[in-house]
Amino acid sequence: MAKILFIIAPTDFRDEEYFEPKKVLDNAGHTTVTASTVYDTVGFLGAKVRADILIKDAHQQDYDAIVFVGGRGTFAFHNNNQFLDLAKAFYEAGKLTTAICAGPIFLANAGLLEGKKATCYPGGEGALTKPETITNKGAIYTAAKVEKDGIIITADGPSSAKSFGKAIAENLKN
Repeated sequence: MAKILFIIAPTDFRDEEYFEPKKVLDNAGHTTVTASTVYDTVGFLGAKVRADILIKDAHQQDYDAIVFVGGRGTFAFHNNNQFLDLAKAFYEAGKLTTAICAGPIFLANAGLLEGKKATCYPGGEGALTKPETITNKGAIYTAAKVEKDGIIITADGPSSAKSFGKAIAENLKN
């Protein structure tokens, strides 16, 4: 079974984008580990999660896949080298590199979506994430609920969290 690293912001990560895929993967027998910049985190909807490790202590060689969880709390970190370096390390090692909602911005900013099909939160009035956020970095935006291109899996937001988790689980079998 695989060991999957979940990356969440210290505040305002999307609760369901964390819990739903994690539940799918845990139920499939995989091991999930949560990393953040602090141990005590709080989701957008108020969930309190204690990270297992700090981002600075996360290394791709210890995991089989990475999941960048979305939410407005991620915006403070979209250009943070620790996050971007992790995304690059997983991708360059040929490991499943995944993100949901605002999470694909990490992949785009790390240069991983150039010429790749991807999706993200579709935007809307007041939304911080818009398709242009990733297309400006070379992604081919598909507006799909869940999109897979090679070892990259992206999803559009909270309503797709369970399907996103299932796509990750399915691709861990391959």
